[in-house]
Amino acid sequence: MFKPFRTAAVLGAGVMGTQIAAHLANAGLTVQLLDIAAKGGNKNEIVETAFKKALKQSPPILFTEKTARRIILGNFDEHFHRIANVDWVIEVVVENLAIKQDLMARIESTIRDDAVVSTNTSGLPINEIAQGRSEAFRQRFLGTHFFNPPRYLKLLELIPTPDTDTQILARMQWFGRIHLGKGVVVAKDTPNFIANRIGMYATMLGIKGVTEQGYTIEEIDTLTGVIAGRPKSATFRTADLVGLDTLMYVARNLYPAIPDDESREVLRVPALMKKLVETGTLGAKTGQGFYKKQGKEILSINPTTLAYEAAKPLDLGDIEAIGKISDLGDRLRKLYHDPGRAGKFFRQSTLEILGYSARRIPEIADKPADIDRAIRWGFGWELGPFEIWDILGFETVLADMKAADISVPEWVEKMHDNGVHSFYRKDRLSWAEQKVVEACAVCISEQPKAPTDEILISAIKEDTKNILWENSEASLLDMGDGVVLYEFHSKGHTLTLKVVEGLAQVLDIIENSDYRGLVIGNESANFSGGANLAEMAMLAQTDNGKGIADLIVKFQALLQRIKYFPKPIVAAIVGRVLGGGCELVLACPHVVAAAETYIGLVELSVGLIPGAGGIMRMVTWANDKAASESPQDIQPFLRKVFETIGMAKVSSSAYEGQELGYLSPTTKIVMNSDRLLSVAKEEVLCLDRIGYTPPTERNAIMVLGRQARAMLEHAAYVMQQGGYISEYDHYLASRLAYVMTGGELTAPALVDEDYLSKLERESFLPLLHQPKTQERFAHTLKTKKPLRN
Repeated sequence: MFKPFRTAAVLGAGVMGTQIAAHLANAGLTVQLLDIAAKGGNKNEIVETAFKKALKQSPPILFTEKTARRIILGNFDEHFHRIANVDWVIEVVVENLAIKQDLMARIESTIRDDAVVSTNTSGLPINEIAQGRSEAFRQRFLGTHFFNPPRYLKLLELIPTPDTDTQILARMQWFGRIHLGKGVVVAKDTPNFIANRIGMYATMLGIKGVTEQGYTIEEIDTLTGVIAGRPKSATFRTADLVGLDTLMYVARNLYPAIPDDESREVLRVPALMKKLVETGTLGAKTGQGFYKKQGKEILSINPTTLAYEAAKPLDLGDIEAIGKISDLGDRLRKLYHDPGRAGKFFRQSTLEILGYSARRIPEIADKPADIDRAIRWGFGWELGPFEIWDILGFETVLADMKAADISVPEWVEKMHDNGVHSFYRKDRLSWAEQKVVEACAVCISEQPKAPTDEILISAIKEDTKNILWENSEASLLDMGDGVVLYEFHSKGHTLTLKVVEGLAQVLDIIENSDYRGLVIGNESANFSGGANLAEMAMLAQTDNGKGIADLIVKFQALLQRIKYFPKPIVAAIVGRVLGGGCELVLACPHVVAAAETYIGLVELSVGLIPGAGGIMRMVTWANDKAASESPQDIQPFLRKVFETIGMAKVSSSAYEGQELGYLSPTTKIVMNSDRLLSVAKEEVLCLDRIGYTPPTERNAIMVLGRQARAMLEHAAYVMQQGGYISEYDHYLASRLAYVMTGGELTAPALVDEDYLSKLERESFLPLLHQPKTQERFAHTLKTKKPLRN
């Protein structure tokens, strides 16, 4: 058990320094953000300008606007003494060894004896930065390499020196995973560490595909994007986002630092990149890089003429059919064996990346798992190099490498010679297999196990006895200790008929059993996209809408049952939680949310209003926030709810979800989403142990009547006249105001939940038949984007 850091100082307010400070503040730390003093006048001008610029970034670097208050700005001349009171000092100044060494001397003379010191350098040897410092200082010094942007990229590479105390390293691993939400990899003190070393190599192969192999930029981004299990930004869009000058800086520093790397010529800065940087074409920050947006059209650069041109048709064979293969392993195998241009590039580049990764062991890492995790967490790949190798087939890849004259390291040859045909084993190694492993100069181990406070659904399902009930889109799983999990895996994790009906059946099972409680969640990056629009559109057209009317009644009743269920129910949410998914969460009496939760009632964007209790529960929230039941106390909060739902606002974090009223103040928020199901299970057990009592039913909710409705409608009218919303948005807002204020009530009155639920249904159903709502449905289903008609 380690002591968490509560205070920190970040020295250097550049792009990375400001964002690291912001993420530490997100984690609840008080942060001193310091930079050099400006000459004359306001000595804080440099740090203040940098911080103001950082606050304008999109996506936002802070969980809420209030989080910024935890960051205290200062300069090295006047405020350096403040670091004497912090738990952790992070140096993020210019990449100059002498400057960093001088700063370390100043840090050592100021900090407490127990303060940890780290550097975020990516281009200088960690050990050299601490040269000249005392042994006591070096024992609590290490590298902490955050990835940009620190809030959103999961990887944190920790780089200890030979002098770093093992307990300091262990504390940093613990704090990084639990409190900063990071995937932590311990790296060796080698140039660019693990992820950037492999990632830069993969990037350069993509660029060479354009400059030397005749592929277009769009073709390479297609082959190195989602189809390959990588982010949709792929190679060139990622380069534009990072900045071509930044990439060139990294490559220029890396190349001379690795004289013994047999493949370093691949990492030499391409002539195309040099030309672009020389002309100020740096990527997204200058409005043009490999890509340029002109009006609504995305152009790409011609590598020969440097002119921007419209995309040419892809010449990649039946690439669309390959892209439709849902299973990533099947898709990769199909692409790898494709006989055309698509397969040629993917096969060759994959073999090169896998061979390079293998040759870097044990130089940059001791285990394949360390490289795989670093690439997955740092670059957003779904699978790391050695995981891909296993999926394509160990012997297949090895034979193809030899045929392509790609160097294979001795330890891989020994695996082959000793009959080891995969880098990961799902079961424990037998004694004989362990001896084989020992004969190989690398550790081939079991499939990396999740920490004890992380629960994997795939691991639960390995034992079929844990599957208590299932249909094609949902399952009830035994989590152990009397806690069960309702996992739905419909397309987009939408609330389909099968998901809703399945949840009702599951509640029957739990209520009539000895199970202690229920978790509702899944392993997706997004909890739920809401109702299934295609199903809703179909139901609305049958039986004059009777099918959808029955569904709404059943869904409202189901959510009420969840709210007041006699056993604890906990929703475990992460990512997008939209529309009906948000209404489900609003009904759950207990919620565990990942910090990166984006929750909202977005029904107006598809031409509807919330119809399953969302309005009722948000009006209840406005009542609870007010100092009394007086209309003048409730009205400001009701106005906020009206704006939140009317503008289809989605929170930028779980903390903002609390501010907007979507999540209660008692919501448990975890920084590391991998721990979500485990924490939710513990919440069920805790509630059960103390003697669970469901919430008290709300039979008296103050609604404000016709006068408040007129006020809300006028606010919508002003928005329409200002051009912020369309005429149909104004109409939808009027229906929202009608329900929120109690319908035809002429004066404030106390009503029960059923009263507001009925108003929701009666206002929701007619909207389904409105032509403009149907247009919004069709547009959203086709483009995945809202229509403001």
